[in-house]
Amino acid sequence: MMLIDTSVWLFALKKNFHPVIKEKVELLLVENDIAINGIIKLEILGGAKTEEEYKKLKNRLDTLCYIESTKSLWDFSSRLAFDLRKKGIVIPYTDIFIAASALKENTILLHADSHFDLIATHSALKVESFVSLISQKLS
Repeated sequence: MMLIDTSVWLFALKKNFHPVIKEKVELLLVENDIAINGIIKLEILGGAKTEEEYKKLKNRLDTLCYIESTKSLWDFSSRLAFDLRKKGIVIPYTDIFIAASALKENTILLHADSHFDLIATHSALKVESFVSLISQKLS
C-alpha cells in the first residue's frame, strides 16, 4: 500500500508532464494499492476546475483505501509535530498529518515535496521521492 501525496497527484494528472510519475500512479491504480486521507482528498478536489472534473476525480478517489482521521491519528500527528519542532524542524501541519497517516498505517509515502524527505530523515517515515526528478524537469 502506498499513500500518494497531493504533490504527486498534481503532476500525474497533468498532461505530458513526466511519464515516470504518470506510469507509477497508473500502475498503483491498476494494482488497487493506493491509500488516501481527507487532507489529500480535500487538496485534490478543492483544486478541480470544473464540476465535471470534480465528479470524475471524486468518483476515482472514492475507490481508494481511505485512512480515517481518528483522534488517535490527530494525537500521533501532534506528537510528530512537537518532536520535529524540538529538533528545530518546522513543517506545515498538513504535511505533518499526511506523514503521520503514512507512519501510523505503516505505508510508504509517494511524494514530490521536500518536507517529506526532511520528516523521513528525522522519523521512521518511509518515502519514495520524486523531488529530484521534479527539480530536473523544472530546471
